[in-house]
Amino acid sequence: MKVILYMAATVNGYIAREDGETPWSKEEWQNFSKMVKSARNLVIGRKTYEAMKENDEFSKIGNPFMVIVSSKSLGPGVTTVGSPKEALRMLKKEKYETALVAGGGKLNSSFLKEKLVDEIYLDIEPLIFGKGIRLFSEDDLDAKLELLGTKSISQNTVQLHYAVLK
Repeated sequence: MKVILYMAATVNGYIAREDGETPWSKEEWQNFSKMVKSARNLVIGRKTYEAMKENDEFSKIGNPFMVIVSSKSLGPGVTTVGSPKEALRMLKKEKYETALVAGGGKLNSSFLKEKLVDEIYLDIEPLIFGKGIRLFSEDDLDAKLELLGTKSISQNTVQLHYAVLK
């Protein structure tokens, strides 16, 4: 199974403000939505799930099959697993060929730390936050990447596409 980490970030590496707000451009959301619809699934952490649910964002991205990585159960109808490897097992069981991981910072770090990520798509928005949620939580991480491509999403937003070297 191919595992893709897809995130939008500020120029200085934040994926959200401290309160979870993600003021990304319309073009970035369209690009993200296209990727989610292609993968037909989304692996996220509990805080990302709660923020997206509160803002009714799942319908905007095609109501993908959701896998929430969390130590807490989120209730009936919500597929919750305890680890990145469990998330991938669940997706394999459901016959998905690609897993799309989309944060937050702790989840991104756990997938990368366990060497489960094959590719990273990073949409760089023309913003700087003084404080916020980092792309990767502070952790003992080490990964080498190979740039596969760049793409302009809009006049001010660029996408970087990397392979994670294993």
